Amino acid sequence: MASYGAYHRDPRNRATHLACVPLIVFAILLAEAAFAAPALAQDEYALERRRMVAEIESIARELGRETGRERLTERVLQAFAKVPRHRFVPADLAAQAYANRPLPIGLGQTISQPFIVALSTDLIEPKAGDTVLEIGTGSGYQAAVLAELVESVYSIELVEPLGRQAQSRLQALGYRNVEVRIGNGYLGWPEKAPFDAILVTAAAPQIPQALIEQLKPGGRMVIPVGAQWHRQDLLLLRKSADGKVTTRSVLPVRFVPMTGGN
Repeated sequence: MASYGAYHRDPRNRATHLACVPLIVFAILLAEAAFAAPALAQDEYALERRRMVAEIESIARELGRETGRERLTERVLQAFAKVPRHRFVPADLAAQAYANRPLPIGLGQTISQPFIVALSTDLIEPKAGDTVLEIGTGSGYQAAVLAELVESVYSIELVEPLGRQAQSRLQALGYRNVEVRIGNGYLGWPEKAPFDAILVTAAAPQIPQALIEQLKPGGRMVIPVGAQWHRQDLLLLRKSADGKVTTRSVLPVRFVPMTGGN
């Protein structure tokens, strides 16, 4: 977790018309309406996603001097315009899915606000052929965004029910390039290393050494660092070709703590 057009007809006219058609035609119209309803709902969510992307772009411009990212890349924005965020939150919160705010997903965890997800994604500079490690699967939303942008996503979740639900959800939505493991994120996923990029979605007291070691030379890592209820910073780590590591603070943030430990 992190925070920082309608279709109308006059019902009187429609009732008049329907009273004059044969029953079989009436049945066909009802069937067409049944199929149209989900499509119209999906269109409404598409509009909400476009509004969300516009808000992300606006916030990026406002914070550009601080983050170094006044404009997010078009590929990242396109991914956000495509991934159905409402499918990654509890059904009773679907109407709030595209607001720029974190939302609870159960078991004390949350889905991060869209801007932070977008900024973190942009900072790792995802490329089509990349292999990315995510620490903290949560509901699977960040993994889905990454899956639109890279070749393979490996995601680790410590809370087993969340991890299982996320894997099922991602599979149901057609994301075949995401693999979820239940485990300790501090240890990374050495069997799949090295990674072009690593994205951590919970705050660690310090950058885990195992993750640094599993990052390719030339790779990027985004990780929030700091104690819960104290200052946390979203850090961008780069590993040079010779293995040298540099970090910079991008933005003060507030994430749930990364659990598991070394």
